[in-house]
Amino acid sequence: MAVFTEGVPCWVDAQLPDVEAGKRFYGELFGWTFAQGYGPAGWAHLDGEPVAALTPKRDGRMPTVWTVYFATPDAFALSRRITDAGGQIITAPAPVDSLGTAGLAADPEGAVFGLWQAGTHSGFGTRHERRSFCWAELYARDTATVDRFYGTLFRDALFGADASADFGRARISDVFPAEMPPHFLVHFGVEDCDAVLATVNRLGGRVQAPPFDTSYGRVAVVTDNQGASFAVLQR
Repeated sequence: MAVFTEGVPCWVDAQLPDVEAGKRFYGELFGWTFAQGYGPAGWAHLDGEPVAALTPKRDGRMPTVWTVYFATPDAFALSRRITDAGGQIITAPAPVDSLGTAGLAADPEGAVFGLWQAGTHSGFGTRHERRSFCWAELYARDTATVDRFYGTLFRDALFGADASADFGRARISDVFPAEMPPHFLVHFGVEDCDAVLATVNRLGGRVQAPPFDTSYGRVAVVTDNQGASFAVLQR
């Protein structure tokens, strides 16, 4: 079982109105196969390894969204540090059967992220490959504030001797309208960023931001057929 350093993105899930429709979309787009997950969730696999989960929205007022989860050895202790650093806890850590302990938090600007304390499920079986998680970008308004917040929480993961960060940050206005709320954007690897957009459109998704170049690769921002935003990244 993989062991993730605290502060490393270790899992992603999408909260969708229709999980079965999500399976069809992502199954064709990324070649994912699906197995029964915890409760009604569907676990996505790539070449037999877990890469993501699709979960049903429990409340229509909740956003349709992809969430990134950061690893921690102690979700309760991390929750206290989050509030001490100016963030807030949205959902207190709670056991997910024997799989682990999960919670939801928000940074000082309101960008939501998850906490994951591993039990029998440590997180990604495959990452940094095509059709799997490869990056998370935080779009923020006040970059100095979020730099202090995440630098305090996840210093080893970001700045340690063996650090190889899987997330970065940018100003919202670099890509999105200024009124867009701060948020994390999950990125999945693809072979050709431009070419995959035709498949997204054919499957009922849409392009939010056409391909643009970044320091970590060529990126396009899209939504799936139910409105959940994510990015495709060509390294």
